[in-house]
Amino acid sequence: MQDASAQMAILQFMLAGMPTTAVPSSIHCDHLIVGHKGADQDLVNSIENNKEIFNFLQSAAEKYGMSFWKPGSGIIHQIVLENYAAPGLLMLGTDSHTPNAGGLGAIAIGVGGADAVDAMANIPWELKAPEVIGIKLTGKLNGWTSPKDVILHLAGKLTVRGGTGHIIEYFGPGIDTLSCTGMGTICNMGAEVGATTSLFPFVNSMSSYLHATGRGPVAEAARQHANFLRADEGAQYDKVIELNLSDLEPHINGPFTPDLATPLSKFADVVRKNGWKDEVKVGLIGSCTNSSYEDMDRVTSLAKQAVEKGIKSKAGFFITPGSEQIRATIERDGQTGVLEQVGGVVLANACGPCIGQWTRDDLNDKEENAILTSFNRNFKNRNDGNATTMNFLTSPELVTAMSLSGKLTFNPLTDPLIDASGKEFMLQPPYGDNLPQNGFIPGNLSYTPPDISHPNSAIQINVDPKSSRLQVLEPFGPGPVGEFEDLQVMLKVKGKCTTDHISAAGPWLKYKGHLENIAHNTLNGALNADNEKVNVVQNVFTGKEGAIHEVGREYQALGKPWIVVTDHNYGEGSAREHAALQMRYLGCPLILARSFARIHQTNLKKQGVLPLTFADPADWEKMHGGDVIESTEGVADLVAGRPGKNDTPEGGEILLNVRRPDGEKYVIKALHTMSKDQVDWFRKGSALNAARS
Repeated sequence: MQDASAQMAILQFMLAGMPTTAVPSSIHCDHLIVGHKGADQDLVNSIENNKEIFNFLQSAAEKYGMSFWKPGSGIIHQIVLENYAAPGLLMLGTDSHTPNAGGLGAIAIGVGGADAVDAMANIPWELKAPEVIGIKLTGKLNGWTSPKDVILHLAGKLTVRGGTGHIIEYFGPGIDTLSCTGMGTICNMGAEVGATTSLFPFVNSMSSYLHATGRGPVAEAARQHANFLRADEGAQYDKVIELNLSDLEPHINGPFTPDLATPLSKFADVVRKNGWKDEVKVGLIGSCTNSSYEDMDRVTSLAKQAVEKGIKSKAGFFITPGSEQIRATIERDGQTGVLEQVGGVVLANACGPCIGQWTRDDLNDKEENAILTSFNRNFKNRNDGNATTMNFLTSPELVTAMSLSGKLTFNPLTDPLIDASGKEFMLQPPYGDNLPQNGFIPGNLSYTPPDISHPNSAIQINVDPKSSRLQVLEPFGPGPVGEFEDLQVMLKVKGKCTTDHISAAGPWLKYKGHLENIAHNTLNGALNADNEKVNVVQNVFTGKEGAIHEVGREYQALGKPWIVVTDHNYGEGSAREHAALQMRYLGCPLILARSFARIHQTNLKKQGVLPLTFADPADWEKMHGGDVIESTEGVADLVAGRPGKNDTPEGGEILLNVRRPDGEKYVIKALHTMSKDQVDWFRKGSALNAARS
C-alpha cells in the first residue's frame, strides 16, 4: 500500500478487529512528498507537513506487523521490484501501477483499499476471470528506441479501454533482449490500457536482477521451476499482437490521454498542425515507470555529450530516483553529478510531480505550456493543477534530448544541437548498463524496515476527533431491501471521467484519511453534458446551481438519493477507492455508465454502490440531469437472491422506469455484473459490513 491509499485501507482494516494481517503487508511513504526545490529540503518539509499521517501509518504498521518504508525510501513500485517481487508471486497493491512487478514475473494486480483489506483480513478475494492478450515480441531495440516505446506504441493500438478484462502476457524471442527493469516499465503502463495486469515469463535478465538485488536464492528457485513460470508450448491466447522491436521507433503520447500515440518522425508535424508553441517548458524523468539504474545511466550518456559541448538544458529539468538504493548508487557512480551539470535538479525519492505533488515556480497562472515526462499518465490538471499544461509521455532518453534543445519539434535522430561555440553537433544514441558494474549500495538504511515485522498489540492508534486529516470510519448503512424508487439523476457526465476527475489528487491528497473533507472534491473535474460546464449542476428543488458535492449534500439532507449517468470507461486511471467511497458517502447508491474501468467498478461494488451499464450504449443520449428514475425492476430479485429476467453467468438485467421533468416517461434497459458475494456486499451496505456480519 502507498501512503495515500493506505490511510483508508488501514481505517477499514481497524474495523475488522484482527491482531495482525493474514498476508505479508507493507506501507510505502511516497505519495505525500511534494517536489519543489530539491530532495533534501522537499523531504524535510513534507515530513513536517504530513507528520500526523506518517505517525498514524507507522503506528498501525507496528501494531499489526506490517513493513513500514519511511519517507525517502522510494517509490512503492521500485521498492517492490527491489525487495518483494518474484517470479510466480500473486500480489495485490493499492495502486493501479502495481503490475510493474510483472517485469519480474509476478502476477501483480492493482486494487482499491477494500480489496487489500480483504486480503489482509483473510476474506476471499475474487476477480472475474480475465482473458489473455498475447504480445509476441521479435527483434531487438536499437538506437533511440527504449522499452517505454513498446507500451507507448501498444497504448496507441489498444486505446485506454482495449486491455479491460484482460491480462497482457508477453512472449516470443524479443523478450530475451530486454532488461528486467525495462520489462517492468512495459508492465507498469499496461494500466493505461485498462489491463488487469501484465507479465513476462521468467528469463535470464530476471535472474540477473534478483542476484543484483541480493535475492540469489529466489533466482535459483525460479530456475529450478522455470517450466511453471512461462506459457505452455502452443498456448492459445484470446488475441495476439505481434511487434518487431527492430522496426519500432520512438514514440510520444499525448497530450491529455496516454493513448494518443505519435511516432517521433511525425511529431513535429503534429506540433505545427495544432499550432502548439515550439517550446519544452520542463522535462521530468523518473517516476515509478522509468527510474531504474538503466534509465538513469542511459540519460547520463546524453547529458555527458552536452557537458562536453558546454551546454545545459534549455528547459527546466527534474530527476526523480526510484528508490534510495538507486539514488545512492547513481551518486556513487557519477550519474547524479553529470545530470546536475546540465541543470538537473534531483527531487526526493518519491512520486512528486507525476501525481500532482509539484510546486511550480516557472509558470504564470493558466499559461499554455508543454512538459515532457517519462511518467505514465497525463490527464488534464494532473501534474500541476493547470488545465492548459500539456504533458507528453515519452522515454527518459527523449525527455532529456528534447529538454537540451528546448524545442517541442526537436528530433535527435535528424536535428542538431548548438554547442557553446555556436557549432552544430548531433547527439549520439543513448547507451548504458542495465545493472551497476560495482553492485547496488543501499544508501540511508534508516528509511528501511526490519526484515521481519512482528505485531505489537500494545501499540495504540489514536485519531484526534478534531483532525482535518484523519477521521475514524463509520460503517455505511445497509443496502435496499426492494426496488429503488425516486432516484434523482443529478448529473450526466460527458466524455472522459477518470478517477482524477472523480477524486482529484495533488493538494487533495492531504485529506485521503478524512472522508468528510475529501468528499468536497467529488466529481470536481466532471463535464456536465447538459450545460457544458465543469463541476456545475442545478439543484432541481431550489433551481440554484452549485458544485456537484454541494448539491449532492443538499439532496442527501432532503433524503433524496441521487445517481450519476456517465460515459465510456468511467473511473479510468488510478486505483483510488475514494472515487467510490465519496459517492456512497454523499448518498449515491447507483451509477449508470456506458462502460466502466475494472478497478473502479469493483471499488463501487465494495462500497455498496450498484454499477450498471446501458444494454444499448446509445441510450446514454436519452437521459439527462433532472430526470427521475421512478422505479427499478430487478433490484428486488437481485438482493433477495432470486433469478432475474434474462440472467446470464456474467450478471443480469435491471429495468429503469424514468420520468423527464415534463412528465414524459421512458424505460432504460441496464445490465449488472454482480456475483453472489458482491450481491451480499450490496445487500449489507459494503464488503466490510458483509465481512463483519
